[in-house]
Amino acid sequence: MVPFSPPVRDLRFVLEELLEHRSLALPDFAEASPDLVEAVMEEAAKLAGEVWAPLNASGDQQGCARRDDGGVTLPDGFVEAYRAYAEGGWNGIGVTEAQGGQGLPEVVASSVQEMLHGANMALGLCPMLTAGAIEALAHHGSDEQKASYLPKLVEGSWTGTMNLTEPQAGSDLSKVRTRAVPEGDHYRLTGQKIFITWGEHDAAENILHLVLARTPDAPEGNKGISLFLVPKFLVNAGGTLGERNDVTCASIEHKLGIHGSPTCTLSFGENDGAVGYLVGEEGRGLNHMFTMMNEARHKVGIQGIGVAERACQHAFAYASERVQGKARGRESTISEHLDVRRMLLSMRARTDALRALALTCAAELDVARHGDDEEARRAAQSRVDVLIPVVKAFSTDQAVEIASLGVQVHGGMGYIEETGAAQLLRDARIAPIYEGTNGIQALDLAGRKLQRDGGAALASLIDDVEHTAQALAASPELAYLSHGLAAGVADLRAALARVLEQGANPDHGPEAVQAYATPFLSLVGHVLCAWQMGRAAFKAEAAIQAGNRDPFYAAKRASADYAIRHWLPLGRANRAVIEAGMETLVAFDAAAQ
Repeated sequence: MVPFSPPVRDLRFVLEELLEHRSLALPDFAEASPDLVEAVMEEAAKLAGEVWAPLNASGDQQGCARRDDGGVTLPDGFVEAYRAYAEGGWNGIGVTEAQGGQGLPEVVASSVQEMLHGANMALGLCPMLTAGAIEALAHHGSDEQKASYLPKLVEGSWTGTMNLTEPQAGSDLSKVRTRAVPEGDHYRLTGQKIFITWGEHDAAENILHLVLARTPDAPEGNKGISLFLVPKFLVNAGGTLGERNDVTCASIEHKLGIHGSPTCTLSFGENDGAVGYLVGEEGRGLNHMFTMMNEARHKVGIQGIGVAERACQHAFAYASERVQGKARGRESTISEHLDVRRMLLSMRARTDALRALALTCAAELDVARHGDDEEARRAAQSRVDVLIPVVKAFSTDQAVEIASLGVQVHGGMGYIEETGAAQLLRDARIAPIYEGTNGIQALDLAGRKLQRDGGAALASLIDDVEHTAQALAASPELAYLSHGLAAGVADLRAALARVLEQGANPDHGPEAVQAYATPFLSLVGHVLCAWQMGRAAFKAEAAIQAGNRDPFYAAKRASADYAIRHWLPLGRANRAVIEAGMETLVAFDAAAQ
């Protein structure tokens, strides 16, 4: 089993420019000096590498257990590891000081979260959901709710969950049946929610469930759904915990991976009904919940990158030790075989590119929330709206492929659990599914996001990619990279035009969006990631030209070369897929097979 080394230097390589020119340039972060950020990163690395990471394999092997009283016991060490996280103040790292947090930029918070998810994805899910609950309450909760619940959520002594899915209502939340009946200043909820991440556990004093439900006179469909806050323990006027609420864990799921994360079926109202409090406006629950979901979707992308990083570390360590066959006429480790090198460089280049794109999105979030003026905030938010489905879907799809390549590098030993490579593949596989399947992310991008502004926000990003391609062309050392990136720009512009044209067609617009959405998102992901690696090439080359012989920079330049000249061409093929049309899909009859 390979010890996890949090990628502080790799994160710093990306962060330096984003912090200087985007996040730390904002007035709200004037006190967040580079030295402070460096200290935060180093301390987070210690927590991730020394406390969380050693529990990853044991948590997977032991799993969670539901007790007879309906409680859930976490794997050995998880309670202590979570409390070390909470007591260290890490839960509030990206929360404003006004809400009791540390008020650091989102790019820093996201970097810390990547290290934690790489260390222990199952454990990292708990604070990830809590962060979403904080965001939802901060935006939509009443002043009383914020005062009563936010401080405990921010400090991490209470955790949060998101309760959407029901047996008959998965991706289609208009089918939600959980019922909320008004009773004085609260409601009584009855119903069942499934697949609730960290829905019950023994690591925190209280759990705050954010639940989608319908009031008795609510209309059918999405407009009839409201959002309710249902505490595990009711909270007294003075902030102390009161009696246990009528919400119980009926079972925990037996899953392919993330065994250390308790995924629960929660039953609301088996007796008198669970006490819940309306959050925001009645009938706008889905709108309010999307605040939490968008936060979670970006972090699921970060989560996938964390697992991909750990898969890289496993694969590189094994390949450098495993002696097998001959290279250049002598016995060698498999790292000297070119096919293995192809896999290793593919894993590393993609992980580097995905990290840079996710942190670029985080920097745009910083501007959207803290920008100097309304125009800057609005422009940044438009970019965030486009980038989040790409970060979520593309990063997690790639993470599964990267973890699978990690198994392949190990050969037969990769299929054996004791090496740890298989766990990473099993854990990563859920990420393309939850928080909205990746097909839904693609539909969101190609449908709602593009049609809303006519593709303007994405076109602005493409302009930035083109500027990087032009800058590469002007560089004597890097001009050879410009051709591939420029070709990617041309492909993406053509695909964007086709998706917009076909999506607006009155006869088959919705069908066209469905048909083209997934290959379009893949093309966007490949081109934007190649853009990030073009920028990385400049930084690495500058260090090399300055006489720095550190292999780190040569490795970054190799990643950029591979991403643009070897990986991007595979993504560019999605243009041909889109231009092939949708007739085959429309004509296909799955029921006849």
